[in-house]
Amino acid sequence: MWNLNFITRENLKQHIKNTISTYEKTLDGIDLSKFNSNIVDPIKMVFDSKVYRKNFEEVIKDELVRQRDKTNSNAIGYFHQNMFKYIKKCEVPKEGFDVIYTKNDGTKIYIEMKNKHNTMNSSSAQKTYMRMLNKIASDNKAECYLVEVIAKSSQNIVWKVSIDGEKMENQRIRRVSMDKFYEIVTGDKEAFYKICMELPALIDEIIEENKELQVGSDTVVDELREKNPDLLKALYLLAFKEYEGFKNLK
Repeated sequence: MWNLNFITRENLKQHIKNTISTYEKTLDGIDLSKFNSNIVDPIKMVFDSKVYRKNFEEVIKDELVRQRDKTNSNAIGYFHQNMFKYIKKCEVPKEGFDVIYTKNDGTKIYIEMKNKHNTMNSSSAQKTYMRMLNKIASDNKAECYLVEVIAKSSQNIVWKVSIDGEKMENQRIRRVSMDKFYEIVTGDKEAFYKICMELPALIDEIIEENKELQVGSDTVVDELREKNPDLLKALYLLAFKEYEGFKNLK
């Protein structure tokens, strides 16, 4: 029985499909060229290997996971933002704020969405807050929310910041957890919970229907060993081959 009255099963499934499609670029195997596209730091790998007591093959595989995870974090951002395309009175602009919700009285709420409560440094927070101040100054009925998927707690509170040492707050600029935002736009206080409960089965269903979704083989370790059987030396040559002392590393 489908108990989400704010989105159909078909729409949620399609949205999950769209999100999975953004994962596809990370399903391909990673070769050495792609692995080192941003130049991997071998010094960090030495520390990681020694401190965590891992061999270099394990550390390289950890880096492959990290690189994939960075791309997939963007996919999850897509999932959270674009979900609201399917919910009444919400729109997802092509640029600017992440979501705009129109209340029954015509008031518009402009949303900046973040995955975690600690993803913004003070400079980024101040910039976002000033942008929101400008928005409510230009529209005396507008409200602005910083919506956090993973907030410290379930909340809908005034967002208080300090800018150039001056503490600032405004009732129309708020910090809202994802569950509370879903409650505002759907009227269902358990809306976000219900979506989370449906996700695993729908993802399994989609993957079962798309057998071609397979993770490719990574060739990084083999290609590094071709450069040098000693993986640490191979990593050094990857980054420092033109540096003095490393040119003749064997």
